[in-house]
Amino acid sequence: MFTTEQKLKERIKELTCLYEVTSLIVNCDYDDMETALLGIVQCLERAWQFDTDTYVQLSTPEYHIKTKEKGEDYVFLESAITAFNKPKGVIKVGYPSPQYKLKDFLEEEQQLLDNVCLKVGNLLERKEIKEKEEQIRRQVEQSDRLRILGEITAGIAHELNTPLANILGFTELLQERIGDDAQALKDLDKIMTNAIFSREVVKKLMFFACEMPETREVINVVEVVQEAITMLRTTLRQRQVACTFEHSKDTVELRIDKIQLTQVVFNLVMNAIYFSPPQSTISVLLESDTDKVVLSIADEGPGIPKEAIPHIFDPFFTTKPVGEGSGLGLSVVHGIVQSHQGSIEVAQNTPTGTIFTLQFPKK
Repeated sequence: MFTTEQKLKERIKELTCLYEVTSLIVNCDYDDMETALLGIVQCLERAWQFDTDTYVQLSTPEYHIKTKEKGEDYVFLESAITAFNKPKGVIKVGYPSPQYKLKDFLEEEQQLLDNVCLKVGNLLERKEIKEKEEQIRRQVEQSDRLRILGEITAGIAHELNTPLANILGFTELLQERIGDDAQALKDLDKIMTNAIFSREVVKKLMFFACEMPETREVINVVEVVQEAITMLRTTLRQRQVACTFEHSKDTVELRIDKIQLTQVVFNLVMNAIYFSPPQSTISVLLESDTDKVVLSIADEGPGIPKEAIPHIFDPFFTTKPVGEGSGLGLSVVHGIVQSHQGSIEVAQNTPTGTIFTLQFPKK
């Protein structure tokens, strides 16, 4: 039997524990959750009747925290951690066995443990809400940035089209007039090549700005993907890279702009070729179900650095050396996919490389 003084002492320990746990949760840094949970575990250890023999475990899918072990076998009190009415983990408080039995725990200790688990569950809920809010904020910022850049690039594209056409036209006239001057003809060829390259950049800008007219019709996606890969056979052979194409059906129909879909496949496979080492394989997979078409393109290259992944669809961002990429290819792909109400995701391949996965809804 407990004396009144002993009972009061135990209630003070329990209230102190609840106060400390509440303080830890209120001041918790969501980026350093482990420190807060460790503090909660230590509070529980001090709150139990036989605190010098108390052992505490806190387990969730992301964290596994425990105090110093006091034995090999234990008798435990435990309570579940729930967040959004779903189980997220458990907290166990134990005494060494067979020195202690379940009857050595106090009824109030189970209530305390249940209350702490409820508070930890609320903490996990708030962390998840904050992460979702941050994700939505980034998506809104990305959409605003792309919208503004779309307006800017549309203007740039229109302004550049006329002078580029003039450069190409007058260069062709000069080639006809110069005649046999080999060096001059060689220089004019360089002008033509660079002007054509610039015109292609302008086309990509117009794709990105959604200024290119669309003609959507029901097409067989299998044929479009095969044609795009065929156009790159010479490049594949020169780089000593293989490309396989697997499809669940010979006919996969989708209402989409054929030219834009070709642009998407061409850009993604070209990127894969650029980063693929010799003797490696690019795998293209096309799957179809009742409501969507899924296209994935996987390479065996070095992969995309983790810090670059959030920016790969940003206009003018490139991981290629200066002069080897305009930084518009993936922006164009992203814009085309979004204009068709689709989605595009990037993930690491196993053991090395990158996988781009595109989904287009069937309409």
